[in-house]
Amino acid sequence: MGITRLNLPFARLPAPLPVWRIRVERDQWLAAAGSVAQSGGRLVALWGADRGEALAVCAAYAAETGLYWVDLALEPQAPHYPDIAHLFPCASRMQRATFDLLGIAAEGAQDRRPWLNHGAWPAEYHPLRKDAGAVAPQPLQDYPFVRVEGDGVHEIPVGPVHAGIIEPGHFRFSVVGEKVLRLEERLGYTHKGIERRFLDLPALEGHRLAGRVSGDSTVAFAWAYCMALESALGCVVPSRAAWLRALLLERERVSNHLNDLGFLGNDAALGFGLAQFSRLREDWLRLSNEAFGHRMMMDRVVPGGVAVDLDDALRERLRRQCDAIEAQVRTLEGIYESHAGLQDRFATTGIVSHDLALQLGLTGLAARASGQAMDLRCDQPWVPYEGLQVQRAGHRNGDVAARVAVRFQETLESLRLLRLLCDSLPDGPVRVPLAAPTGEGVGAGWVEGWRGEVLVALELGPGGAVRRCHCHDPSWQNWPVLEHAVIGNIVPDFPLINKSFNLSYSGHDL
Repeated sequence: MGITRLNLPFARLPAPLPVWRIRVERDQWLAAAGSVAQSGGRLVALWGADRGEALAVCAAYAAETGLYWVDLALEPQAPHYPDIAHLFPCASRMQRATFDLLGIAAEGAQDRRPWLNHGAWPAEYHPLRKDAGAVAPQPLQDYPFVRVEGDGVHEIPVGPVHAGIIEPGHFRFSVVGEKVLRLEERLGYTHKGIERRFLDLPALEGHRLAGRVSGDSTVAFAWAYCMALESALGCVVPSRAAWLRALLLERERVSNHLNDLGFLGNDAALGFGLAQFSRLREDWLRLSNEAFGHRMMMDRVVPGGVAVDLDDALRERLRRQCDAIEAQVRTLEGIYESHAGLQDRFATTGIVSHDLALQLGLTGLAARASGQAMDLRCDQPWVPYEGLQVQRAGHRNGDVAARVAVRFQETLESLRLLRLLCDSLPDGPVRVPLAAPTGEGVGAGWVEGWRGEVLVALELGPGGAVRRCHCHDPSWQNWPVLEHAVIGNIVPDFPLINKSFNLSYSGHDL
């Protein structure tokens, strides 16, 4: 990777995945980003930190050789750093959010509009600063959307409150007739101060909050947090615990794909698809509840391992359910592929080309549907994935049909993996005791959730207290791409395109 040629001091973190932390000077920050971009790496996350004595900006880059956590300390009187959005467009909103939360500015950034701050707190107030006290809520302010002008152009505002039981997000369409010329999003309505709340929790309890960053990815975020904490403490979890974590993660993947495949059918007027996939998902969730004590498997991944074990009888029932579900999913896949009306709505709708996906940093299942071959379970396999030989899903068309096809592929592959996990679950303990940390440390957790790669970057301060915990959902990369996927389509196709990505509001807003 290009960044290794910059002769910077690297520190390998004791994580299951290859993670290096690099401290850079101001002139090296942009050079590191440029080197990553030049060598085909990608930006995973960008965030800031207030370490008491100094402010810092951090970026995590993914490469073939692992994850590189680049750290730049900032001048207290001028907390600025060079903009990298011209190299990685997905950085723009991350930089804007970092300014809202910490007052750390990206020099040269073209878009300086507030992102998470809707006016609820003063512009000069930054809630993640150590000295930030409480402020009284203020009236929300209008957002300066980009206007599209011309003959026959009009705007359609959608949200932030929607008709369905979903989280709030505002979508401003500029259209001519039914054709979409531009879509601009306004998110941040579910910002709830999660990153600030981490600072008040003991490190050994942070996994519970991480598991609530985005409820549909509770296993992925909890595992990433525990991986980060265990990395900081030098803890190695038992093999059985690692295998059970993977089993939970794959069940979470199947649950979400079953849900989305049903709603995608429903959005294209095939109510039969929703009914059938809802039935399958309900059976899936009920057995998860019986086996693990929670339908969504929340709080099952804990520091040092897992909070639940499986006896042989339950393991066999989980395995048999995979067999039963697979037969029905394959039947439904055939129905979806042969249904002319469904394919007429899916095919060529919401296209994200291979080149656009690469340029904008699309990630996760949506990226794999646009010809981007990336999946941490294949690219950076950790225990137990290094022995499971995960088959990467993929497609090149980049439309709704491709994203549906990838979901079917991943569901069937996860069912295969779950059978392997049940059949080969090693003996031994499911958890090792972890003493509360007493000193400083850093750790990173990097997990392939069902939506894409989840990152948790953890810093422990004096006495082992959480000094900074940043949780990153892949929706940060993919929300901006949705704006491009809609261009040229008709307004009624937006719900279908949106659902084919199914991005997280809560995981983005934090």
